[in-house]
This record gives sequence, C-alpha cells and structure tokens, in this order.
Amino acid sequence: MHYEEDCIGRLAVPDDVLYGVHTLRALDNFPIGPQIVHPALIQALIMIKQAAAGVNQAAGTLSAPIAQAIDQACWQLRQHAHPEAFPIAAIQGGAGTSTNMNVNEVIAKLATQLSGVTIHPNDHVNQSQSTNDVYPTAGKMALLQLLPALLAAVAQLTQTLRQKAAATQTVLKVGRTQLQDAVPTTWGHSFNAYASMFTRDLHRLRQAAGGLKSVNLGATAIGTGVNASDYYRHHIVAAVSACANLPLQPAADLFDATQDVDVLVTFSAALKALAVNLNKFCNDLRLLGSGPQAGFNELRLPARQAGSSIMPGKVNPVIPEAVNQVCFAVIGQDVTVTMAAEAGQLELNAFEPVIFASLFTSMTQLTQAVGMLSTKCVAGLQVNAGACRAQVEHSAIAATVLVPYLGYERTMRLIKTALATDQAVPDLLAKQQLLPPATIAQIFSPASLTGQAPAAAAVNQ
Repeated sequence: MHYEEDCIGRLAVPDDVLYGVHTLRALDNFPIGPQIVHPALIQALIMIKQAAAGVNQAAGTLSAPIAQAIDQACWQLRQHAHPEAFPIAAIQGGAGTSTNMNVNEVIAKLATQLSGVTIHPNDHVNQSQSTNDVYPTAGKMALLQLLPALLAAVAQLTQTLRQKAAATQTVLKVGRTQLQDAVPTTWGHSFNAYASMFTRDLHRLRQAAGGLKSVNLGATAIGTGVNASDYYRHHIVAAVSACANLPLQPAADLFDATQDVDVLVTFSAALKALAVNLNKFCNDLRLLGSGPQAGFNELRLPARQAGSSIMPGKVNPVIPEAVNQVCFAVIGQDVTVTMAAEAGQLELNAFEPVIFASLFTSMTQLTQAVGMLSTKCVAGLQVNAGACRAQVEHSAIAATVLVPYLGYERTMRLIKTALATDQAVPDLLAKQQLLPPATIAQIFSPASLTGQAPAAAAVNQ
C-alpha cells in the first residue's frame, strides 16, 4: 500500500494495481451498474496516448526516453494486457475525465515499470491533451472500429433475403394493407422489399459514419489548443490516424466540435432506423408464421426451442422475439443520446459518457441480433406455398383483376357470392361460364396476378 495525492487529498493505493488515485476516486464516486467503459474506447485512448508521445517527442516537448517508455507500455496494452486495470463505470461525471485519467495512470505506471524511468500521468502521458478533446475523439474512433462488424451482419441478412427472393419469385401470396386482404403478390416481391429496406440501412449507416471521422483532437480544453505546441496541433490527427488505421481528419471548427455532438445524434438516428426496420420485419415474421392451425401459417420459422413448460409441442418464434427486444432497447438508447446531446451547455457537453455508452451498447446489441436473425431464422425460413396459393384462390379480393373484364358492379356481385359460398373465384367464374377457361387460367396465373405479364384483352361486358 502506498499513498498518492490529488487536489482532494491523499488516498491509499494498493501496490498491486496499475492505476492510481484518480481511478480510485472514480471507483468510489460512480458505483453505477455493471457496465464498465467499453474496451474499444480504452483501446482508442491508448492509441491516442501512443501517438501523442511520438508527436510530442518530435515537437521537442517530451524527451526520447520518456516517449519510448510510453510507446512500449502502449504497445503492451494494445495487446489487451491488464484488462483489470480499467474498471471504471461507463456512466460517470466529469465528461470522461475519470476514464482519461485511468488510462493516463495505467500507462504511466506500466511505462515506469518497464523502463525504470519515472513517468507522470499528467505531465508526460497527457501532455498536450485535455479530456475534452481526447475522450470524444476516442469515442468516435471506437464507433468507427465497431462499425464494420455491424455492416457485415446487415449485409449478410440482405444477401440471405435476396436468396430467398430468388427462390420464391413465382410463389403467390395474398398482399395485405391495414391487415386486410389487398391484391396478390409473390414472396419474391416481399423478400426483395425487405432486402431493399436493409440495403437502405447500410447506406444510412455509412453516411452517418462520415461525421465520426471529423475530430477535435488538438483543441485541448475548449478549442483554443492551450498547452499544446503548434507542431502537435498540426500533426496529432495524422499520427493518430496512422496509429489506428482510420481516416480521421481535423474538425473545421475545433470550438464547435468540442461543444456540439450532433454527429453522434445523427449516427444514433441511423442505428435507430435500423432498429425500427428490424422491428417491423420481425413483427411480420411472427405474424406470418403464426399458427400453425389458428394463425396465418404462411411462413414456417425454424424451431429453436420448446415453447412452453405446460403446452407440449408448442414452438415459439423466439429469435424474432429476441430481436424485437433488442430493437426496443436501441430505440430507448437513441432517446438517451438525444436528451444527453441537447443538455450540453456552453463550451462542452458533459454527458458524452452516457452518449458513448448508449451507442456502444446499441451497436453491440444490433450486431449480435442481426447475425442471430440471419443465421438462426431467416436462412431456415420456409414458405408454405400450398397454403399461400389456396389463400389467393379463395381470397375474393383477387377478383379485383376481373374489373377490366366484367366491370366493377358485376365483379362486386361475384365477390359477394364467393364470400357467401366460400368458393374460389376461378371456380365460380367457370361454373357461371362468365369467361372462357383459357382466359380464366391466364388472368389467375401468378405472372398476371402480380403484374409481371400482360393480362388477356379486357372484355368489360
């Protein structure tokens, strides 16, 4: 045990930990839930510290032995060594200062141990920096590094849906508007529509991620760059970009980039839009897969587990249900981001910790949920083609295509008869000899019903 001092006073620090007094204060001040700072944010901060040491050495403000010791410690930590050294809760006061100082302390102590040179967390590791520029920059870096996994999951879901569409191009189904029978369509149309929806999500996510590449590194406290050399301010973003292999660029207005977080709101909105689309898709899967006897029974979802502790043989749509719940959470987290963003005041938004915590949670949940939905549900979906075809033939609304042949009034009377007698419309047409059999067959062919082929010449008697 040894003692360290900060502006509050002295505090006993265990000898077997890499962090120091600032981390201990945070642990005591913020016992908020099980969620700690995301490892991707910690890794991004370590890369910033590593790059900053090199730039400060080049600027002549940090000696070579100290810069090299920091670099050596950062390399070790970038291999995910000592994860226990970063225990602080994700939600914290101080606009991220606790997290920044946690990283500064760990790097300083590890660098000291590795080199034998005394490294100070503020004077050396944090040189030319402020929490107000390194923390939001690290948060954006972490989001950019997490994004490819989410994009890959959505792209895989889209591809799976396109494959389903190709396999069901001519499989008829009843189209519905407002949960009422509308006009016939095909499962190919439906699966393609879902795929197009998620393709739009891919575009929206990529577009929103563009704003994350603009960072305020070099702004220090509020945008003036106080305590940072000119050399550092002009070189640090390029150095961090090279270190992290990310296309970062300095913000055009460092003051704006320090105090305003609307780019994070935009990115959160793209995540929310994906969640909304996933929710709608999963609602459709559950509805169309309902039954099997007393529901729609148009889709057969893969059976994943027993659905009841009391009803033998019952199987529930558990994968879409789980994804639905992820979507509810993501939409709620977007509300958190929105409220935290608008609550910022003057030259800094103090609520970035909860913004980034919410975004990291949303991205992780969505990535896992989309992958789960694609592999454990959509890939194994089966269309009940026979039931869908029977519904089309017995759906009186399918007779809408007869209006050009029989006129609106005669078609309406035919529909009423079909509904009253529970007869298929084509059968009723044949019995009443209203149209020649060849014409009936052509009108009610899948291609004609779904607008993929020209109908027979209208008679409109």
